[in-house]
Amino acid sequence: MEVTIGVQNVAREISIETDASAADVHKAVQAAISEGGVLELTDSKGRKVFVPGHALGWVLIGESERGKVGFGRE
Repeated sequence: MEVTIGVQNVAREISIETDASAADVHKAVQAAISEGGVLELTDSKGRKVFVPGHALGWVLIGESERGKVGFGRE
């Protein structure tokens, strides 16, 4: 699952690949915002990302883009 996070007053976005489901990420984002806590996500390599809930600008949760194999045309 690919997750992209926009942080308030920061020009660059944070993009991670995680093994968590979309529902789990959604629940973590909602908890960080509503409780004023910290959004904590673990990427697919085991590294942790922490973002204060009050600093979240936006979060995009989407499927990973699968690489194509072969010489097909589009």
